Amino acid sequence: MRAAVFEGPGRGLALRELPTPHPGPGEVLVRVAACGICHTDLHFLDHGVPTAKAPPIVLGHEASGTIESVGEGVASPRVGDRVLLPAVYGCGRCRFCRTGRENLCSSLAFFGSSVDGAFATHLLAPAHVPVPLPEGVPLEESAIVADAVSTPFHAVRNRARVRPGETVAVFGCGGVGMNVVQCAALAGGRVIAIDIDAQKLALAVELGAERTIDATVESDLPRAVRRRTDGGADVAFEAIGKPKTIRQACESLRRGGRLCVVGYCAEEVALPAQRLMFHELEVFGSLGCPTSEYAPLLELVRAGRVRIVPLVSAKVPLDRIEAGFERMRRGEGLRTLVVS
Repeated sequence: MRAAVFEGPGRGLALRELPTPHPGPGEVLVRVAACGICHTDLHFLDHGVPTAKAPPIVLGHEASGTIESVGEGVASPRVGDRVLLPAVYGCGRCRFCRTGRENLCSSLAFFGSSVDGAFATHLLAPAHVPVPLPEGVPLEESAIVADAVSTPFHAVRNRARVRPGETVAVFGCGGVGMNVVQCAALAGGRVIAIDIDAQKLALAVELGAERTIDATVESDLPRAVRRRTDGGADVAFEAIGKPKTIRQACESLRRGGRLCVVGYCAEEVALPAQRLMFHELEVFGSLGCPTSEYAPLLELVRAGRVRIVPLVSAKVPLDRIEAGFERMRRGEGLRTLVVS
């Protein structure tokens, strides 16, 4: 099989021919249709964030494809099934997995970090991991559901629990933040989208935002949010992963408001404890998406209530994967798919 192999910090990706794996008992082999390029991949490549498994490793965690072969004892999925591969998956046996929170599994596996990922023509996975794709959901574009759509869906629906009529401030309208906008609007939230890119703000309006704030124009974002609401947002999402914007999101809340941190940040963040106490603010973290939430999400995609095609900015073949990463480095578009 062909794969883009991460050889270590500062060494980039190398296209290699590797042996095509054979599924063992309880495993399936997926022929990859597409895999989204995510900022997490860029963190590994450019920013020194270590993968859980030491390089060399195949990156890529946002994949869709077709079951090509199955191992012994696998009755489902079957050869030929179209599937989605969640970015992270649990062991299926621990307390968190048994209670529907497998995204918190202590043995959590992460494609492209702890195990080989999907910047390749083939991907090996445990048979309980692939999620069947409904008819009518496009195979290649559905890859972004594995992270860029499912992560916000979980954050909006089950962590922050956005309710109809609530004001929602979304800090950052990249691949994840744009879908926070979309999912929060679908939940009935009155969304204020915040970003530095006018094109992304325009798309945010198309996907349901009522108002936007250009962060290159407004110097005091919390104040700008409070001006556009009744004293602050009911819910604020941080989808960038920077200490400054996490604090800004917190400071944009009204009394009794809720902060949901979706963006990855390796640094410590100082939040005003006095304000947390006196205003009874709530702070949530949100990681990935439990498997049980994919079926209702994919039904919304099938019905056209969650849109995925406008979120795919470009497609590149596997042998031009570096061109896809250059697009991300330049801040172009939302999601580039590597198609194999």
